[in-house]
Amino acid sequence: MDEEFVADLWMMFKEYLDKKHIDAAAEKYVDMLADYGIDDIKLKSILGTEKNLDDAIQYYLELDDGGSHDDEDDLGWED
Repeated sequence: MDEEFVADLWMMFKEYLDKKHIDAAAEKYVDMLADYGIDDIKLKSILGTEKNLDDAIQYYLELDDGGSHDDEDDLGWED
């Protein structure tokens, strides 16, 4: 399954979803892709296709959305 197919499939089904459920559907879609063996590199290459799908991929991969992020602060570690 290539990245273009994955993106096209999402775009096709998204049209039939109730707008208030699109975010949850995108997250389930990304979870399903991961369950079927789509690796993180392929997921990253899909970024930029569509906002809801991008958000779900970033959430799944735990990507930072551009803000400053310090793992040590998140873990409560101090110098």
